[in-house]
Amino acid sequence: MCPESSAQISKLLINWGLGDQQARDALIPLIYDELRRVARRHLGRERRDHTLQSAALVNEAYLRLVRQEPPHWRNRAHFFGVAAQMMRHILVDHARNRAAAKRGGGAPQLSLDPEIALPRKPEMDLVALDKALNKLASLDAEQGRMIELRFFGGLSIEETAVVMGRSPATVKREWATARAWLKRELTKDAEK
Repeated sequence: MCPESSAQISKLLINWGLGDQQARDALIPLIYDELRRVARRHLGRERRDHTLQSAALVNEAYLRLVRQEPPHWRNRAHFFGVAAQMMRHILVDHARNRAAAKRGGGAPQLSLDPEIALPRKPEMDLVALDKALNKLASLDAEQGRMIELRFFGGLSIEETAVVMGRSPATVKREWATARAWLKRELTKDAEK
């Protein structure tokens, strides 16, 4: 995103926080496409038959964001960090609800001959990821937040540094450490 657009979004977010409803209305077209990209990236990690669409995920996250009274956005990166957190909670709730429902739900299950079936991407277990992320946050809240901003929010190293008030070099170093810890934790849980 260009710096001018980022500055415009930050200004509109601050004005919205000050009660300017016109700023909120002007903001929607500017952020919607970016929120959709973030949502599509998250849903791309999901199983093929996922029932939640990117538009529904964006709309639900946006509705939760506008219900906050009054919103206090520091800048664009802060807003997208909070939006990422909302999307994470929505996806984890959706995964938990699906796991709680009956398996199959009476729908016929079709299986293809493995020799003609398309290769499948491994599915992301969002409930396991959420559990591991909560464990990481209890050990190191900053690293937990960093994973949330980068993984769920799609924020760059620089944007994450702004939200967290750290240098990009520190964020890059801690990002590598947190990712390695999280990967080890998820692998350990998968082996159980």
